Amino acid sequence: MTATKHYDVTVLGAGVGALAAAALLARRSWRVLVLGHGEKPASYSFDGLPLARRPFTLLAGASPALTRVLVELAQSQTFRRRVTSVDPMLQVLLPGRRIEMPPATELFAREVDREFPEVRRVVDELYDDLAATNAAADGAFEREATWPPGGFWEKREAARAIARLPHLEPDGRELLAEFPREHAYRTVVDVTARFSADCDGELPPFAVARLHGAWTRGLSRLAGGEDELTDFFVERIKAHGGEVLLGERAERLVVRSGRVSGVVIDGDEHPTGVQFVATDGPAATLLELAHPYEPSRRAITAMPIVRASSLRFVVTMLVRDDGLPAPLGYEAFVVPAPPGWDGAIHLQRSVPDGAPKGCSMLVAETLLSPDGLEETLETTRERVLRTLGAFLPFFERHLLVVDSPHDGLPLWDYRDGGHGGTRKLVDRALLRRTGGTMEAEPMRARYTIEPAGLYGLAGEMLRAPLGNAFVVGRSAMPALGQEGELLAAWSVARIITRTDRKKERMRREMWSKVELG
Repeated sequence: MTATKHYDVTVLGAGVGALAAAALLARRSWRVLVLGHGEKPASYSFDGLPLARRPFTLLAGASPALTRVLVELAQSQTFRRRVTSVDPMLQVLLPGRRIEMPPATELFAREVDREFPEVRRVVDELYDDLAATNAAADGAFEREATWPPGGFWEKREAARAIARLPHLEPDGRELLAEFPREHAYRTVVDVTARFSADCDGELPPFAVARLHGAWTRGLSRLAGGEDELTDFFVERIKAHGGEVLLGERAERLVVRSGRVSGVVIDGDEHPTGVQFVATDGPAATLLELAHPYEPSRRAITAMPIVRASSLRFVVTMLVRDDGLPAPLGYEAFVVPAPPGWDGAIHLQRSVPDGAPKGCSMLVAETLLSPDGLEETLETTRERVLRTLGAFLPFFERHLLVVDSPHDGLPLWDYRDGGHGGTRKLVDRALLRRTGGTMEAEPMRARYTIEPAGLYGLAGEMLRAPLGNAFVVGRSAMPALGQEGELLAAWSVARIITRTDRKKERMRREMWSKVELG
């Protein structure tokens, strides 16, 4: 079967890592094709009202991983003008307690004195420790290295970069050791890290420090959220000659002599020739597309076991501001049963374009187990509303619209009933014209990966068990969340670029002194 078109690199998916890798490679003169591969936009609408499939937090805004991408794309200043500071950076609502974290140190100290005076000294020591840990991590991730490392030289390179990082050794001091065992402030730290990571189970102390530090050392946001970041990368890919087809997906991969040689786009008769393929899904998704190709037994044995052990369930609500506390900020966590975080909710409040005057959009995300999922989905939307109602007493009386893309239930429309009105069920077929779907959409997974690598930070290797195929998504560095995706994106772009000495030389020559400064 002869290919009618050819690209150097085809990227499957539209996650942060996939688009960043595509933009970097397009900038380096590789001919890039991006297929959305089923990834839907973060937003949709009903009757002109905005709704969201998932919350989005720019947690990597202060990370050198994002800085390096922006510098190479020559977009540092442009991107800086797009973002605004979040104040307060986050709020955590516990039964009988509420703490917010403003950027100003003295204001945060007052918050701790008000809610947790008994551990004021320990909190101060914690954030001194986090500042030192994250400064060291910034220095490590600024270095030219591959994350996660694969071969001998890459492992040596990475080992040098992280040699002096604190909280990496498993027998080291626990990050929260000075706090009483059942103290609520442990939950404040833990819940922010849990929702930010893409791996399940116990997080390494360094990952907790890095993720909680991302929330507390100056948080930024994009007005358009995830869709704006997607548009930003798509614009860069196209500006450098790449092609982006977010509505298309790969039907299968063509494999010759153990290497990817083509991609059959769904609906096409002939394959599109490719030299490399990268996916933002697990490596197993590439092997499914490559069927009947089977890697060697040795390659299969070397693959870690990747299991979706929890799922992100999202409910979107449009609410009149009269039903919300005025101090409720942009980012909040609601924890109904500390010291654990079972039933916890990550809550975002915003006023997107199209929202009625005097109304806010709330996007609530909670974590579910895949076990018994069908039965759980029928009640989770109601449970989320009950949990929020316990912390926001008047909020249910002021609901306008409630929907979840994940449970397949009808949209709930309260507008005709006035304040505290009756619920009208709207068939999901009416959402299809405005970006919604009739059927329940898959939830984003958090993974359990065994064995984990690099002190528990790494998951799958970047190189899939298929020649010229790479993993660039959430399963590569799952313990570091969004920053892990960007580190993987940079690393895959680096590996591919090094296969062409001419392009590698061009890349080194195109860095301008102005941008480096």
